[in-house]
Amino acid sequence: MYTGLLDLPWWGYIAAALGLTHITIAAVTIYLHRHSAHRALDLHPIVSHFFRFWLWATTGMTTKAWTAIHRKHHAKCETVDDPHSPQIFGIQRVLMTGAELYRVEGSNKDTLEHYGHGTPDDWLEKNVYGVHDRYGIGSMLVINTILFGPIGITIWAVQMMWIPFLAAGVINGIGHWWGYRNFQSEDASTNVVPWGILIGGEELHNNHHAYATSAKLSNRWYEFDIGWMYIRILEIVGLATVKKIAPRVRLVSTKTQCDVDTLQAVITHRYDVVTRYARSLRVTCAAEMQALKARAVSVDGARLKRWLNIDAAALPETERAERAQVISQSKVLSTVYTMRDELAGVWQRSTATKEQLVHTLEDWCHRADNSGIVPLQEFSKTLRCYA
Repeated sequence: MYTGLLDLPWWGYIAAALGLTHITIAAVTIYLHRHSAHRALDLHPIVSHFFRFWLWATTGMTTKAWTAIHRKHHAKCETVDDPHSPQIFGIQRVLMTGAELYRVEGSNKDTLEHYGHGTPDDWLEKNVYGVHDRYGIGSMLVINTILFGPIGITIWAVQMMWIPFLAAGVINGIGHWWGYRNFQSEDASTNVVPWGILIGGEELHNNHHAYATSAKLSNRWYEFDIGWMYIRILEIVGLATVKKIAPRVRLVSTKTQCDVDTLQAVITHRYDVVTRYARSLRVTCAAEMQALKARAVSVDGARLKRWLNIDAAALPETERAERAQVISQSKVLSTVYTMRDELAGVWQRSTATKEQLVHTLEDWCHRADNSGIVPLQEFSKTLRCYA
């Protein structure tokens, strides 16, 4: 029986399968995601075309379709127009049939035309990659069989399932359903685990949604993004140029009042600001909830926490009414949640001048100082330190 050009031990075939699928993961996160969809880095034409070829042979995906669908996901995140939100479709459907959701949206010409700009449109794309996806997948099957013999078919099957399940299923599903959040972004994105190895760094999905145009997905000292490691290697050898990474939060302890620099930092780091605000006032809200319960006022602790982390405008109308009813029962809660709404309004006021927004921010801090709520007063001091 033919055993292939490579006669490997049993663990060698496992290593080969993992290696081949990892190249595909790297192609998706570096080329499709960070380079094409978000323009976070430029790639040398040799690297760029290798990834295009590899994705054609291992997934059949085209750059334009993937890029357009992902950009639409960011533009319409967690709405009925989001191509693959588990908040809309349900976690089971996205996790198990995420690839099918991609195929459906990939046939939407309006999506491709509106969101697919700036993607390859050369002869190869028009005559090979974009129209003969089955040839690429079939070629990989033939190559695997020649290299590994009959077991190459199994390796090929693993390759075909890897991206549909891990990328389209796990990241688009679990990455918007379960995990931890460094930033209170306006969507439901989460970091699945702090070590982005298996899926190339895409596990750090909440970090990505907070700073979508960053080429680096890790943000905390304990997080690791293997995709960023590959990008740095490519950059060192002259095959990539990083255009943007997430800015670091900088606090200057000597600052005592808001200025234009404070305003710009607060707007840039708005998700960090909201996260710090929620953490600072969490104990205060919990204590006030207990006080309300002692007065026989029904309060849902999970709802209180949710309202502290999400803009009132993003809540369903019925939940906004419930929120208003609860906080009307407590002066402390009314202050905490009203000032949270007003703080979010600083970066939502697109028609105000910088000077007006600085004045609004300083006025907000003065009112926080006079609120009588110690954690709010402490947060006000921290807010002035953003630089």
